Amino acid sequence: MYQTIKITNIEIFKLNIPLKNPFIISLGTITDANNIIVKIHTNQGLYGIGEGCPYIYIVGETQQSDFEIAKQIAILLKNKNPLQIEERLAEINKAVKLNPTIKSAFDMALYDLLAKYAQMPLYALLGGKNDRQIFTDMTVSLNTPELMAAEALKFKSQGFHSIKVKLGTNKKDDVSRIEAIREAIGEEIPLRIDANQGWDCTTAIATLKALERYDIEHCEEPIPRWNSWDLVKVRNASPIPIMADESLFDEHDAFRLASMGACDYFNIKLSKSGGIHTALKITSIAEAAGIKLQVGCMSESRLALTALAHIVMARKNIVHFDMDSALMLSQDPVIGGIQYLENGEIVLPESIGIGADIEDNYLKQMEKIVI
Repeated sequence: MYQTIKITNIEIFKLNIPLKNPFIISLGTITDANNIIVKIHTNQGLYGIGEGCPYIYIVGETQQSDFEIAKQIAILLKNKNPLQIEERLAEINKAVKLNPTIKSAFDMALYDLLAKYAQMPLYALLGGKNDRQIFTDMTVSLNTPELMAAEALKFKSQGFHSIKVKLGTNKKDDVSRIEAIREAIGEEIPLRIDANQGWDCTTAIATLKALERYDIEHCEEPIPRWNSWDLVKVRNASPIPIMADESLFDEHDAFRLASMGACDYFNIKLSKSGGIHTALKITSIAEAAGIKLQVGCMSESRLALTALAHIVMARKNIVHFDMDSALMLSQDPVIGGIQYLENGEIVLPESIGIGADIEDNYLKQMEKIVI
């Protein structure tokens, strides 16, 4: 039976969900989640589903470019065994350079299919146990100090255990933003900051030193992603731990950053890493290097975030959770999957495979092709 299962057809959808409010970072403004859904069907009645979220600012992909590339990947995979994930992903990587987001959608669908075939939750297939209590932070969009402080206060009132703040403009304004937020919410809730590559080395060091007194847990990607040597300088001078995000796409980046001593934390995003297969490699390198991890997101729905939660349950060196994107969406077309409690706690149900899907009626409204 294992040898006879084959991919019969692949459905590719453009998944569009408006955000509740525009989400502003130093790289640009996001108003909608323009994602890709992939469904891989087999001759045994099983299918796997995956989601990718292309942020052109970060991965250089768009929904339209991913839709076109997905057609080529689907042709490549047809009539092949979907359970042989190592071989299928090697074929995809040989045929398509870069483009981690669309690869992540196919990767996720293959893992979902494998776990369904094994009749196991994905976390169990990966050797994990659904025994962790995880809380997502909630992110304050880049804006004026007054508006950001008001948003942070709202998140505190909703019971979130930690708040992430988007920065990355200049020292004066960014310090004013954090000062206003701390004044509004008090000292008891940890803050995390993300400059999204917005500073240069000198500005990053000066700003991070100025923010030391505000109890910042860590700073994501303070300077341009390509500048690893200056990232080492920033880490060595900073009183705040440094987290690699945009500079960390795959296991090769992880090895380089760890070897250089460039950061204190890694941040894994499935749409950035190319999916679960590469994410697991990154966690192994982090474990060997003594580096802890965070899992993060772009603008994915609860579908992709559920896959991310399975990885959390399977790898204990993931200690921070930035899984708030679905809370920013104006609609929730996901069936099953993770559930959010009022205080940001995430509960992963016991389900076979990833355990999440997209409502058929919602997908019927979306552009689609079947290969």
